[in-house]
Amino acid sequence: MKKAIPFLLQKDAVFQEILNLYGEPYISTRPEGFVSLCKLIIEQQVSLASAKACFLKLESFLGIVTPTTILMASEEDLRNNGLSKQKANYLKALATAVVEKALDLETLSQKEESQIKKELTAVKGIGNWTAEVYMMFCLQKENVFPIGDIALQNTLKELYPVTTKEEMLILAKEWEPHTSLATYFFWHYYLKKRNRAPLVY
Repeated sequence: MKKAIPFLLQKDAVFQEILNLYGEPYISTRPEGFVSLCKLIIEQQVSLASAKACFLKLESFLGIVTPTTILMASEEDLRNNGLSKQKANYLKALATAVVEKALDLETLSQKEESQIKKELTAVKGIGNWTAEVYMMFCLQKENVFPIGDIALQNTLKELYPVTTKEEMLILAKEWEPHTSLATYFFWHYYLKKRNRAPLVY
């Protein structure tokens, strides 16, 4: 993905400014599959630190996080190990979709972004943000722009004269077909400016 850095530098001077300030962006990668998708569901609307603590507690209780162990656990078990009622239901919905083969995680990487998003968001609890971040982190898709991400929105408002999502999406058209790398640049800026490091677990 970093091979596209010269493309972005040519397209927009802001990327050169970020590069000068903080160096090349960190490209977050996670393995494909059920566990990574569970982590992203847990990460919805909470800090990464609390999501990590929740996942590790869940993993410690289950022994191994698989569709089978999620389905065998009661909702009460899941809630006693850090999950909200809503997220417990979401993980069970995902586990059911995988077991019943309504969702085939192994073939997603071979499909186009729009089809991947359609299949993932058909599962209760997986919205656009979760699907898009999964495509970026786990499938290394190069033209994804998770506009629902608050850190991304705040960074764009800081660096450009934009206020609405519509304006941000128009701006992102300039960076196609490498909007994923553009997003990593903005996340890199967001974290470095706040003296924070990417959280890996």
